[in-house]
Amino acid sequence: MKQKPKIAFCWLSSCGGCEESIVDLSETLLAAAEAAEILFWPVALDYRYEDLEKLEDQELDAAFINGSVRMDDQEELAHLFRKKSKRIFAHGTCAHLGGVVGLANLFPGKEGLNEAYLRAPTVSNPDSILPKTRCEEGGETLALPGFHPAVKALHQVIDVEYSIPGCPPTPELVEEAILGLLEKRLPSRGSVLAEKKALCHTCPLNRTKPERIQAQRFYRIYEKIWDPNRCFLDQGLICLGPSTRGGCKARCIQANFPCRGCFGPLEKVRDQGAATLSFLASLMHAATPEEIEMIADSIPDPAGLFYRYSLPSSRIHQSRFEENP
Repeated sequence: MKQKPKIAFCWLSSCGGCEESIVDLSETLLAAAEAAEILFWPVALDYRYEDLEKLEDQELDAAFINGSVRMDDQEELAHLFRKKSKRIFAHGTCAHLGGVVGLANLFPGKEGLNEAYLRAPTVSNPDSILPKTRCEEGGETLALPGFHPAVKALHQVIDVEYSIPGCPPTPELVEEAILGLLEKRLPSRGSVLAEKKALCHTCPLNRTKPERIQAQRFYRIYEKIWDPNRCFLDQGLICLGPSTRGGCKARCIQANFPCRGCFGPLEKVRDQGAATLSFLASLMHAATPEEIEMIADSIPDPAGLFYRYSLPSSRIHQSRFEENP
């Protein structure tokens, strides 16, 4: 009898949306469950970490891991999966690039905790209590995992064979990855399982984009009434389609919202934020330094916009946090 491939699903520091992308497979998930043996999926089935530890090394044909690495136990789990798996899939943007969670790297080390627990506008913490890794309660010592100085993408902790981009990935991409595994037709290792060209190439509004865009200021989505049948950039609304990998079926555009970059950078582009800054600068129509500054000031949160999903994987992250571990 032919042995079924053995697979596992797990999340680290994430919101749960990537787990939903698996559930969204519907009937395909049932077919995959018939064709493969799921040995670990804590969010859906009653598994314990001990079950993973008992597996033979390389026993898993593939592990689909979503979420970035933020805590001690998450890094330990990532290394355990690497030991037990022939292939690792970085499932979703947080695992692929660091994700929204990675914006915590704007406040490295303890500054991140101070920002979240002491200084955030919505926080009331008069006793300035911060999370602890150990405390005494009722004569017992209680322990929790510790925070790392910086959020990391999965590939910065362990070797990763494939990445499935998206926040979350489309069910079609997840299905293709699973079927590619089961049918032994995966591309070369290191591949990002999405399109190589920018989203603009498949955007339904691409035909309305003029030859040259001249922006005299940029608008936030609530600052003007826009034409849903016209290119966002031509209306002064920032859309990251030119610097973002395609493959999402333009879901946000179809919902009348600009791209925010969750599929990550294009092939051979290291820093998505820098690529975004470059193309936006090329759109600025200004004759004086004052006009350039005025246009730049119309973008209130450049870091949060340009690096919303990719800060841990960016050159900024490498230069800033490798010098200050």
